[in-house]
Amino acid sequence: MITGTLLRRFAVVSAAVLLMAARFASPASAAEVRVMISGAFTAAYEVLKPEFERQTGHKLITISGPSMGETPQAIPNRLARGEADDIVIVARSSADMLAKNGAVDPKTVVDLVHSQIGFAVKAGAPVSDISTADKLKDVLLKAKSIGYSDSASGVYVGTQLFKKLGIESEVSGKAHKIQATPVGEMIAKGEIEVGFQQISELKPVKGITLVGPIPSAVQLITPFTAAVNSKSQNVDAAKQLIAFLTSPKAYDTIKATGLQPAALAKD
Repeated sequence: MITGTLLRRFAVVSAAVLLMAARFASPASAAEVRVMISGAFTAAYEVLKPEFERQTGHKLITISGPSMGETPQAIPNRLARGEADDIVIVARSSADMLAKNGAVDPKTVVDLVHSQIGFAVKAGAPVSDISTADKLKDVLLKAKSIGYSDSASGVYVGTQLFKKLGIESEVSGKAHKIQATPVGEMIAKGEIEVGFQQISELKPVKGITLVGPIPSAVQLITPFTAAVNSKSQNVDAAKQLIAFLTSPKAYDTIKATGLQPAALAKD
């Protein structure tokens, strides 16, 4: 016969086992972290995301959008509409603006990577030499159409690069700011002959050839930056994600996607 004492002991042990199982299944500190992320860091993030979730128990909810621009999907526009997030990963200029207007905590702003602008053509098309500014200029003058984004790389291309090359008026009728679709996809579809975008955004696109980075004389290195939302309910988890993305364990993945870890970038 099972005594009352044995029943009580059994109940205590069972409760302890159930408590341990619950902790493994759903850690008390686990959180759902909403990440608003722009395209340049997306390829690296998608590879690193599962490992972070495995190590911490947190779940990352990803919302994609440009660092800036006029589209409703642009991250500053999402935040202005009141969309909730815990952390943003955007071009540094956008992060600084968000910090200035109070959308993110200025104390949490950290550069993750440095990114270069690349140049691409449709797969199978002739690959021209763009190793110098003059050679890039010749290629652009001969191109029938040129695409660039409305985010960080495109702002530079549209407002500065063509001027630096001295061809602003010559390309004005055939250079197009692409808003709704990534530039690489437009090239792959044949809707644009050549185009510019962050290298890390061009590398994953099938149907194009990444000719290379644009020449150093006219290149723009853009830091992509993380920052915690000022209204985040998961500040500690967001900071853990930033620490993970800036740690040496993330470096190889970052480099493989065409980016340079900010901690390794030369001054």
